[in-house]
Amino acid sequence: MRTPFFWLAHRFPLERRSLRIASLAALIAAILIILGGGVVRVTGSGLGCPDWPTCAGGSVAPSAQMGLHAIIEFVNRLLTVGLCVVVGWVIITARLQRRQAPEVTRWAWMQFWFVVLNAVIGGITVWVDLNAYVVSGHFLAATGLLTAAAITWQKSQNLDKPQLPAGSRNSRVLARWLLAMTAVLVILGTVVTGTGPHAGDSANVPRMPFSWIWVTLIHGVAALAAFSLAVGLWCRAKRAGEKLLADKTLLFILVFLGQGALGIIQSLTHLPELMVVLHLVGSALVWIGAVRVLLAAEGSHHATTRIPAMAV
Repeated sequence: MRTPFFWLAHRFPLERRSLRIASLAALIAAILIILGGGVVRVTGSGLGCPDWPTCAGGSVAPSAQMGLHAIIEFVNRLLTVGLCVVVGWVIITARLQRRQAPEVTRWAWMQFWFVVLNAVIGGITVWVDLNAYVVSGHFLAATGLLTAAAITWQKSQNLDKPQLPAGSRNSRVLARWLLAMTAVLVILGTVVTGTGPHAGDSANVPRMPFSWIWVTLIHGVAALAAFSLAVGLWCRAKRAGEKLLADKTLLFILVFLGQGALGIIQSLTHLPELMVVLHLVGSALVWIGAVRVLLAAEGSHHATTRIPAMAV
């Protein structure tokens, strides 16, 4: 069955550059969502709007009397609206390509569903008064969105290029372990945050019942394990002549070292707000790097079948 996109793609075909720009915009928007959430948390604005989807009293926007916290939370909600627009842009641009890119289109739609999931969990977070476990789930949903955005962007960059060769079996295994350990690191990071002082609101919000020092130490051990895997993968890729994989792994290592330095500094300086926000953004960049390393190790194949041959 031919959908309206089929006719639009014939009448208003778009080139690859438009898709690359849209997918990059979506990736930046996904990072900004994490940044916005961090600002809300450290400023204690999580309940600035005490209801969802409205702010208060049935009004979507806060009143002037509600103060700065309500404005910060409302701006963060507006970021989600902007994200929806950008993700819609990616989906439409992917469907209107002169030469279809079905794999990119699928990942663009995956972004949409993660946006929906993130919005729902965000609303639940307000309803349960910033329960630490739900807040952690909110961040992990945002990380899922970031994953889909990173894959969409990376695949849009490789469209119409020769098939990327996969790395050796050992390299692929190491890259998978690196992604898995980075995922563990991200999850443990939410536990560290959940036991720390930044609850997201100035009220007495209960924290996770763990020792902040111990979970921070465990988080550090996981970071050391991830770093060791990255160094091992880089050495392996260099020896095997896998230049692309080696380059992406080296970039991951450099970003990881910067993120590690931020983590150590914030821990030793009693978690200042700015450092916490920067560490959150750093976690997003580290995760993007791990995803790109895996994609480089696995290689990829890009179908560029023309629209007339497609059953849209």
